[in-house]
Amino acid sequence: MPVLEITLEAGERVIAEGGDVSWLTPGFDIETSTGFGSGGKGGFMSGLKRMVGGGQLFLTQYTASSSGGFVAFAAQLPGTIRELTIDPNDQFMVQAGSFMASTADVEVSVGLQTKLGAGIFGGAGVVFQKLAGNGTAWVQLAGEIVQYDLVEGQSLLIHPGHLALYRAEMQLEFATIKGIKNKFFGDSLFLAQLHGPGHVWLQSMTPAKLAAAIEPYLPDKSSSDNS
Repeated sequence: MPVLEITLEAGERVIAEGGDVSWLTPGFDIETSTGFGSGGKGGFMSGLKRMVGGGQLFLTQYTASSSGGFVAFAAQLPGTIRELTIDPNDQFMVQAGSFMASTADVEVSVGLQTKLGAGIFGGAGVVFQKLAGNGTAWVQLAGEIVQYDLVEGQSLLIHPGHLALYRAEMQLEFATIKGIKNKFFGDSLFLAQLHGPGHVWLQSMTPAKLAAAIEPYLPDKSSSDNS
């Protein structure tokens, strides 16, 4: 369970989702607004876009005092935390809920893909947050991470829950795989089809699979103890 600890000089700022901070040194100026994480564009609509992308309406900004300090965020799942450099040439799509924190000029919004409705019926992880603007962002990825560089004309079929992070210029579609029984949605399975060129990060763990692994060991809520 990794921890992201960010050390800031006087006046430096980072933003994160409200309530996600784990610990910090005294003296930070803490402010919550819908306008943070908008890359300077601001406004209530920016917060709504984040909500569609699985994020929160409000983001919290932490500004270091004259003596500086550090702020720490703990990951929600076992895995790893990755640092991304964001600029107009380097923008990313990250699975909803994976954004941890960023510098103030990074824009956190929803990245809607084509055939999104079909993807929703294929399982979790089909709504992505887009990281744009300028600065540094940190994202949490679950389990072991496998990376691929796809060249022009190359594509990869991926269960949506395992698609953790990819470059924003890559084309994402959803493909129906016949013959694979999907116990929730009929006789076929929807997989994400990601087209190169570009870089993709895949995660071995998904929240759904972790929950399924733990479920047999949880108390049976349907039974009661009358003794």
